[in-house]
Amino acid sequence: MKISRRAFIQNTLGALALPSLYPFSSFAEGDNWKRYEITTELSIDAPNQPVQAWIPLPLSKDTDYFKTISIATDGDAKQASMFKTPTGDTRMLWGQWDASSSSRNLVSTFLITTRERNTLSGQFNQALILSKEEHAYWTHATEFLPTDGIVKEKVNQILKPLPKNASDIEKAKAIYNWVVENTYRDPATKGCGVGDVKLMLETNNLGGKCADINAVYVALARSAGIPARDVYGIRVDDSARGYKSLGRSADISKAQHCRAEFFAKGFGWVAVDPADVRKVILEEPGNLTLNDTKVIAIRDYLFGNWEMNWMPYNYGHDIALPGSKLGGKGKIPFLMYPQGETKEGRLDSLDPANFKYKITSKRID
Repeated sequence: MKISRRAFIQNTLGALALPSLYPFSSFAEGDNWKRYEITTELSIDAPNQPVQAWIPLPLSKDTDYFKTISIATDGDAKQASMFKTPTGDTRMLWGQWDASSSSRNLVSTFLITTRERNTLSGQFNQALILSKEEHAYWTHATEFLPTDGIVKEKVNQILKPLPKNASDIEKAKAIYNWVVENTYRDPATKGCGVGDVKLMLETNNLGGKCADINAVYVALARSAGIPARDVYGIRVDDSARGYKSLGRSADISKAQHCRAEFFAKGFGWVAVDPADVRKVILEEPGNLTLNDTKVIAIRDYLFGNWEMNWMPYNYGHDIALPGSKLGGKGKIPFLMYPQGETKEGRLDSLDPANFKYKITSKRID
């Protein structure tokens, strides 16, 4: 069955059928919201064999800094459905083709709206708390985010100088400063990295990219009892803050970027991004160091703020792709890139030119 923009996409969590072009929220009011059209076009050249593909979809819940207005689908998949992981942290468009398919194309277009995120500028609100269940969930260990052993030892060292009555914000800031000062961005790392925190700390090799550096932050925070999470997404526009390294527009096929959050009672989820501080140091002109004015400014800004030239996908870790024939070997640490699978195995999600896929972004004024 060919998918068209007027056809229907089935929600695999139940019997509810959702149109492939449908509103999630009304357009946001005010000049501080920006709208974008993000299109992922996927085409797999694998004749005479069954194929599966998975495209990450935008964050499933609207927030005060991001809303999904609509999702449209197109392509020639024999079967396509929207799938959410059991925890609801991650959703994706799942397309399937059988061996008789003449081509394998899948397109998903998102209309989104974003605005600047400033999470520590408001007044303390006693009602902003997590339930016991939520606190336990956002402090639990995962395969790639351990909270014991060397992770616990390291965070105890980091927090030792703080007073015993230090707040979660003070602890989170100490962890943030340690990550900024002790990690580095390694341009040789493929994609965004894999976020193997235990290996990084054991080998004292703290180089990597955003999924590595921000995973270290999240694991250390969780080990300290502070709820924290990675937020996987993609840059959708150039930076308006004067940093060429912190933006991408038009063809954003390689603009994936992971951020992080921690939860502070009275303030809610607080935006942080130590990885982008290290990106500025490496990639901005001038051989910058931690002491340069431009670095000091972005370091201060990225504890509590995000410039929203970026779209969040999900919070998910250790994801088993539905329908994958690879079993346990098919699990991925996170879903931030389109994924594809043929009878030969998993396609290289970090190689859009040969996969093939293209992601584009267009500002809508």
